[in-house]
Amino acid sequence: MIKIEQYRDKWLAEKFDDFVGFYPREFYCFDNFSSFRVLVDGVLYCTLEHAYQASKFLQSAPEIAEQIINAYSAHEAQKIAFANRDKQRKDLSEVKVDIMEKLVRLKVEQNPYVKQKLMQTKNYIICEDSPKDAFWGIGPNRDGRNELGKIYMKIREELFKSEI
Repeated sequence: MIKIEQYRDKWLAEKFDDFVGFYPREFYCFDNFSSFRVLVDGVLYCTLEHAYQASKFLQSAPEIAEQIINAYSAHEAQKIAFANRDKQRKDLSEVKVDIMEKLVRLKVEQNPYVKQKLMQTKNYIICEDSPKDAFWGIGPNRDGRNELGKIYMKIREELFKSEI
């Protein structure tokens, strides 16, 4: 039997040798891979991940952006983007947080369920508990920047203030 490393739930790996968990958790809707469409500048993206990855190429390599837009899954969209890093916009490191914030705002505005779940988080810290990504998430050592979580908390705070 091949041992699969499962990042999300270490308990499963400890309790069961032949078990692969796949049930999403309650706030999975915040994940860029979750199936919530986003309309951005007249283009309907299947997921926020499609929109974010395509944004890296809209100006510099529109043919790659088109491949990403038409990718059959968020994972495939990400793979296409990673395979073409040399063609992405040169200023990405300076603008990626602003791009992500714009996309998350659109996701929350366009998907009432996502907005409802965001409001349910009250004043809790929101984090992308990615074991791999220490920029958008908390990373393997739980000391990452959590930029995606910060964006959601910023939007949540604005929504709470607008309801007062």
